[in-house]
Amino acid sequence: MTLKTYKPTTPSRRLMSVADFSELTKVKPLKKLTIAKKSQAGRGNTGKITVRHRGGGHARRLRIIDFKQDKWGISGKVATLEYDPNRSARIALIHYTDGEKRYILAPNKLQVGFLILSAEKAPIQLGNRLKLIYIPEGTAIYNIELTPGKGGQIARAAGTSGRLVSLEGKYAQIKMPSGKIHLVSKDCFATIGEIGNAEHNNIKIGKAGRSRWLGRRPQVLGKSMNPVDHPHGGGEGHNPIGLKHPKTPWGKPALGYKTRRNKRTQKWLVLKKK
Repeated sequence: MTLKTYKPTTPSRRLMSVADFSELTKVKPLKKLTIAKKSQAGRGNTGKITVRHRGGGHARRLRIIDFKQDKWGISGKVATLEYDPNRSARIALIHYTDGEKRYILAPNKLQVGFLILSAEKAPIQLGNRLKLIYIPEGTAIYNIELTPGKGGQIARAAGTSGRLVSLEGKYAQIKMPSGKIHLVSKDCFATIGEIGNAEHNNIKIGKAGRSRWLGRRPQVLGKSMNPVDHPHGGGEGHNPIGLKHPKTPWGKPALGYKTRRNKRTQKWLVLKKK
C-alpha cells in the first residue's frame, strides 16, 4: 500500500497524505455483519470522562470481526477487501463453502479469490490459521491467541506481526511487535502472515479538521489552564510551571515514572524490550 499526496492548493494540503484505497473492493459493507456504534465520547459507564480529548467525529458502524476464525476444516474464499473505520487494518469478507460469511483481518498481499483454511494442522500459507505447535520457527504470524480458544489478541493493528522464535516444552516463544519475547501455550492459534496497510503510521493528518473527523478533540497545554484544572496552571501569561518536575493533570510525575504493575505478567516474559 502506498500513500497519496496532493498538489499544495492550500497550506494544509502541502504535507498532507492519505491512504491509497485503490486496492479495496468498491462495495458497501455486509449489513448483517455490522451493528450500530454509539459514540461514548470518552465517557465510562458512570458518565464521567475516562479518556480525554475524545468526541464528535463521523458516524460509524461497527464491523463484526471473527478473531477466532473457528470454522475448522471448512475452506473460505476471499470475496472482498474492505475499509474498516474502527481500526487501522483492512478487513476481508470470507465466503465459506457451507454458505456462511465472516469478516477477518486482512494480511498483507491477500487478494480477492484467495482460499484460506482454519485447522489444527493447516498448510503453511498466507491467511491460514493453525496451532502454534505446527508452525515452523521464524514464521511471521498475526492475530495471536494468548489463551487457547479466546481468539486473537496480539498483532491486530496495521503493519504488525509476531514471529515464532522457538518451541520448548509446553510453550512457544513469540517475539511480539514491541520486541519482547513472550511465552504462549503451544495450543494457541495464530494466522500466517502480517497485517497489511503497513504505511498507516506514515500518514500526515495535515489539518485540525481531519482530526475532528476521526473523533479527536484538541489537546491543551497544562500551563494554559487554571490552577483548578492542572498542576501547571495559573500565572500571568506564559509563566514557567513553577515545579521541580512536570506533573500529570492528577499530580503524578509526568516523565519517567513507572505506572504499570507488571508482577502478574512478568512470568510470561523471556526477554524484555531493549
